[in-house]
Amino acid sequence: MSLPSANPAHLDTTNLHELFRDLVDFPSVSQQEGPLADAVEAVLREITGLQVDRIGNSVVARTDLGRPERVLIAGHLDTVPIVDNLPSHVHTVDGEEYLVGRGTCDMKGGVAVALYLASHLHEPNRDLTFVFYEAEEIAAEHNGLGKIAAARPDLLHADLAILMEPTDGVVEGGCQGTMRFTLDVAGQAAHSARSWKGRNAIHRLLPILQILSDWQQHDPHVLVEGLRFREGLNATMLQAGVAGNVIAPSAKIQINYRFAPDKTAAQARTAMEELFADWPMTVLDLSSPARPGLDQPLATSFVAAVGSQPGPKYGWTDVARFSELGIPALNFGPGDPMYAHKDDECCRLASLDETLAALVTWLDQDDVIKLAGEGGRP
Repeated sequence: MSLPSANPAHLDTTNLHELFRDLVDFPSVSQQEGPLADAVEAVLREITGLQVDRIGNSVVARTDLGRPERVLIAGHLDTVPIVDNLPSHVHTVDGEEYLVGRGTCDMKGGVAVALYLASHLHEPNRDLTFVFYEAEEIAAEHNGLGKIAAARPDLLHADLAILMEPTDGVVEGGCQGTMRFTLDVAGQAAHSARSWKGRNAIHRLLPILQILSDWQQHDPHVLVEGLRFREGLNATMLQAGVAGNVIAPSAKIQINYRFAPDKTAAQARTAMEELFADWPMTVLDLSSPARPGLDQPLATSFVAAVGSQPGPKYGWTDVARFSELGIPALNFGPGDPMYAHKDDECCRLASLDETLAALVTWLDQDDVIKLAGEGGRP
């Protein structure tokens, strides 16, 4: 591969930190990724040795070096909505520089590392596939990986997928499953001055709230393949009431169950249906978890190259999609996930260098990689 001599997309890939800031300052709220996808595609098409395909606002670039193994490196281009947190700015804390702004943590730091790697690698010891995809932050039907899998599943073939979600440079295995559902509670309307003539649906939520409260008392930790996952069962939304002087005739409570990958989505659903058997349930969404799979040979070698103790991934990520496709996958990227989606979202700049260095170390085990350019070297 060679470095592009010109950059028609206005993304400068010669310096990792500057590329990161350019990506962050390129707004790409979900379903508005088109211009950024154009820019990323333009960079990739200027790189010799990459075959580039585009599906919607997702871009896939692949090497074809005849290596016996293929590694897929993926990152989503979209962010949650902007709340007066762009353009980005650099903030220094205890001598460490952080880039602050929407998308810095989730996950344009990972996108920057992947795009920089694609622009600078020469003769890696494994064939590589880079996937920059749309609409990860919204409903699953819009997800770019899902669209690629439906239209061109061959583009996602790999022996290991690395999803560059923020993990602060630690390998995080698998992910939790998630189930969102509502329970309906019936009552009977009445004037609040004659409340005994009705049945207050809000008051009748108490048994549900008691079940949720009691659930919090048990140990939520589940050990899966050596990683300690923590489950969660929480009420997240409540709809009830007609007016300030009317006894509520109905109530609807929304609950989110985050479950460990020791169970399937079907098993999680059955558990919730049994737990809340006394109320009509409507399932809003149900996403399968992914087991860690860190015992797979490629994953094991990558964990060794990173050199730190792996942990579990809290929350759902697209490693579950790769798992469903039969592709071992793990989470690894710059940025502390605790800052994801916050108004003051930020990412430590050195985290990008550390992430890049780990990837290069692993892909350079036979001393066949060279990094071009002056800035952003690991």
